[in-house]
Amino acid sequence: MLTKGTKAPYFEGLDENGNPVKLTDFAGKKLVLYFYPKDSTPGCTAEACDLRDNYERFIALGYAIIGVSRDSAASHQRFIAKYNLPFHLIADTDLTILKSYEAWGEKKLYGKVSEGTLRTTYVIDEEGIIIEAINKVDTKNHTAQLL
Repeated sequence: MLTKGTKAPYFEGLDENGNPVKLTDFAGKKLVLYFYPKDSTPGCTAEACDLRDNYERFIALGYAIIGVSRDSAASHQRFIAKYNLPFHLIADTDLTILKSYEAWGEKKLYGKVSEGTLRTTYVIDEEGIIIEAINKVDTKNHTAQLL
């Protein structure tokens, strides 16, 4: 996991509409960059909806929010529409961003070991420096962890 004080790795990906999203798009803003395993699953939905419900608070404090998973753009479109999410989701189908942010790796679930997305959130400051790194995300109360 990347640590506080580290320069955030550059990323570039496509959002749910096929539009490019780059780290440099957020220069001068704080960015909540969160990585989650799968659209429309219980924990991922709880996390996205908590961020949605507190979105105006984030905006008022100068934050942007971007979610990243390996799901397709079409899956992201359905997820956004179903839960009325006000932020963009990057479709990282080739795992480039997930790996550069160390959000892809070995997971254990019910004793089974597999590779997958490690639920992780980074807060990046206006200068591109990671100021918070969370790998034990409370999906239902993620905003409280961040603010």
